Amino acid sequence: MPEHEIPDDHDISSDNDKTMAWEPTQPVGDSASSGSRLEGAFAWALTVENGPQAGLTYVLGPGNTVSGRGGDCAIFLADVTVSREHARFSVDANGLSVTDLGSTNGTYVNGTRREAGKLNEGDELMIGKFRLRVSRGHG
Repeated sequence: MPEHEIPDDHDISSDNDKTMAWEPTQPVGDSASSGSRLEGAFAWALTVENGPQAGLTYVLGPGNTVSGRGGDCAIFLADVTVSREHARFSVDANGLSVTDLGSTNGTYVNGTRREAGKLNEGDELMIGKFRLRVSRGHG
């Protein structure tokens, strides 16, 4: 079976999962992946810029998405510098926002520790040792 085909018995329903992970086909740092805009019909995404998950992009759907090192987190950041439930991302009619969930090491937006706030395309988040870049799609 070709790589792009999915077996009929494989359930790929994403009705309950508002977050998707996307891995680029080009290595991080290539000119095609260096901009803050990703192609696609989605509203917001977070791309991991450093570490073993570099290049991994989390596409955010409407509603709330929790990041952390806990097994139930949609954005899983495996490191002791990240709290089990570290931050919550919210996508609504007003855009994308982040709320720190009482994490030990804090959530930083463009180098400033923030308890909560609106995010814009190109913003850099620091969650533990992970740096994530905010991207905007065509959605």
